[in-house]
Amino acid sequence: MSTVADKLAKKSSSKTSAKQVRLRLVYVDFWSAVKLSFLAAVAIAIVTVVASFLIYTVLSTTGLIGKLDDLFKAFDDNFKLSDVINLAQVMAFSSVVAILNLIVITVLGAVVAGIYNLMVKVTGGLLVGFTSN
Repeated sequence: MSTVADKLAKKSSSKTSAKQVRLRLVYVDFWSAVKLSFLAAVAIAIVTVVASFLIYTVLSTTGLIGKLDDLFKAFDDNFKLSDVINLAQVMAFSSVVAILNLIVITVLGAVVAGIYNLMVKVTGGLLVGFTSN
């Protein structure tokens, strides 16, 4: 008669046949990399604009800009920080930064794809393994 412990030991000693596939990434499509990096750059640009709006809103709501205005009045009576930093200028600056990041990230994605395709000839590519568990 076999006990429950014997049955569990028998089950644990038998190995399941897990199939394994090894693939080698030898080419990255240039236009796919450009499109993917452009989409990532658009997401980062939206986050940049929204974050700068939220930060400005918090700073102006808490009155920190007014307090800094009073601090700068001690040094120069003609200078007002609220004239330099207002919502329109903050949003314009963040939009310019977002557009520049959009261009830079897209070009960087294209350059990385090109460099990877050149380096595959030397290294043989990236080996990726998949198992069915």
